[in-house]
Amino acid sequence: MKIGAFEVWPPVVLAPMAGVTNAPFRTLCREQGGGLYVSEMITTRALVERNAKTLAMIRFEPGERPRSVQLYGVDPTVVGRAVAMVAEEGLADHVDLNFGCPVPKVTRRGGGSALPYKRDLLRRILRAAVAAAGTLPVTIKMRKGIDDDHLTYLDAGRIAAEEGVSAVALHARTAVQHYGGTADWDAIARLKDAVPQIPVLGNGDIWSADDAVRMMRRTGCDGVVVGRGCLGRPWLFRDLDDAFHGRSERARPTLGEVAATMRRHAELLVECFGSETHGVLDFRKHVGWYLKGFTVGADARRALATAPSLDVLREHLATLPADQPWPGEAADGPRGKSTPRDRVHLPDGWLDDPCDGTVSPEAELETSGG
Repeated sequence: MKIGAFEVWPPVVLAPMAGVTNAPFRTLCREQGGGLYVSEMITTRALVERNAKTLAMIRFEPGERPRSVQLYGVDPTVVGRAVAMVAEEGLADHVDLNFGCPVPKVTRRGGGSALPYKRDLLRRILRAAVAAAGTLPVTIKMRKGIDDDHLTYLDAGRIAAEEGVSAVALHARTAVQHYGGTADWDAIARLKDAVPQIPVLGNGDIWSADDAVRMMRRTGCDGVVVGRGCLGRPWLFRDLDDAFHGRSERARPTLGEVAATMRRHAELLVECFGSETHGVLDFRKHVGWYLKGFTVGADARRALATAPSLDVLREHLATLPADQPWPGEAADGPRGKSTPRDRVHLPDGWLDDPCDGTVSPEAELETSGG
């Protein structure tokens, strides 16, 4: 699979996930196999205003190539300035634009998965981004639409191809589904038929390497984007590498091997943030994902999730039964929150005119994160 000048093999992309796909987690995933590993979402307004927190989030490890950053924005001028900054200052080698985030604080400003409904605004943003990117490839990640009555993915895909976007990724759910229900893989096939001139990547319900292969065979898509399936399971990318090279091996780590990865993950976070407190606190969200399916008591889980320091975390990890085998199906399936929403929070009158390209002064988020 080619993304601009970059050849991506296996055709696998780590989905940007706020608070997850920072440099330490990308390192753990990249060590398992090839692919494209994308940063957390970076807000364009915060970037062009050189917000210190945002600049610190654009961190890549030595040898991390290509360096992929995902940007979020609503104002074409601001997005263009942000992409130009990335290109001119060499901050990354590839820019992905977020049109898929379904969380209320993003959609109520007209961003994320709400934005493709405004076709003209989407086109202006993509045109500004591609023009500012120079030789850097620009890709987009989107959803099917706001809900089943307001589907946008086919129009958005065609607009992206017309404006010079290098690839499109579709999370085959609507915004109102959030992460609930079943991903509509048939929509990925329809998008591939609609925009055969650029790579189309599929996203949604890839919990195993076999799911990824099955998606590509069923939809004809050019690659896959893996998000929640790798939470607490960076070795999924080893499975994907094996699967796309025709190997039948699959990672089945013991609890001791999982504990070793947990320890290293926490240590990398501490090193990245330059603060033991910050790193250990950030690691807490990962504990439940790593232990999914294993027989570990509530007290032990609680102790790991509340450890105040690396030393205490290491002590608790050392008490886990290291020889406990991989729990099989109990560790597979959905990871993370999957409850659908009652509605999508949108700006007042957002659905009145799909061609209205007006940008509210309050549209841009001031700080990064999903």
